[in-house]
Amino acid sequence: MNDIDRYAVFGHPIKHSKSPRIHHLFAEQTAQNIEYTAQDVPAEQFQFAITRFFSEGGKGLNCTLPLKELAWDFADHKTGRAELSKAVNTLALQPDGSILGDNTDGHGLVTDLITNHAISLTGIRILILGAGGASRGIIAPLLEHGSKTVVIANRTVDKAIKLAAEFQGKGLITGCGFEDLKNQEFDLILNATSASLSGQLPPLPSGLLSEGGNCYDLAYGNEPTAFVRWGMANHAQKSLDGLGMLVEQAAEAFFIWRGVHPKTSIVIELLDSERH
Repeated sequence: MNDIDRYAVFGHPIKHSKSPRIHHLFAEQTAQNIEYTAQDVPAEQFQFAITRFFSEGGKGLNCTLPLKELAWDFADHKTGRAELSKAVNTLALQPDGSILGDNTDGHGLVTDLITNHAISLTGIRILILGAGGASRGIIAPLLEHGSKTVVIANRTVDKAIKLAAEFQGKGLITGCGFEDLKNQEFDLILNATSASLSGQLPPLPSGLLSEGGNCYDLAYGNEPTAFVRWGMANHAQKSLDGLGMLVEQAAEAFFIWRGVHPKTSIVIELLDSERH
């Protein structure tokens, strides 16, 4: 029997992660002999845990909150999209023993929007709520797909302005506070905060979503998040959560590790059916 290649997701907390299930479904579908586990790793234990994982023969890792910046520091080399986002969610052992860091979040988001939900990003006005690590990974892909403008709104205004400044060369992007959103209208509003999982929302003015506009929460749950419900209440054409993004970013990581693209639609449909 062939040796089983070992992969894992590190995060804190990690108990409810769907990643092991997703990667096992991918492996079944593509006949790959892998093991994929979830490990609860607080930030202060990251260096020890990751060193041990790779020294014991691990082939690749996903890193989620709060470890993406630490994973960026750990990687020996980074892809262009990881360099831009200053965050890494996928680490891959290379043939020479070095570790490559990548960020598949933005790819996962735009694939879910464009391919799975037929939402065009070309020429539209996009609002991103939050200026943390989740926002970092998605800005460049949104700009690269021809959005007209991207606005980042955050409680700490300086953080939004600084983040926008990092991407100035990529397209028309600005940062502001939530109070600055009055009298503005957007075609796509993305929630990149985790607040809506606990029922919280930023103070969003009415009239923010254009007619026929869409809402998307990067977080996901078994019930609609507070932001998904906000989108519905504000007559979004589609108000979606991040389950599809989760599966699509995982598929990109799987391709980086195994060189094969799994079919994502059947996995998304299965996971979606299990929560209703």
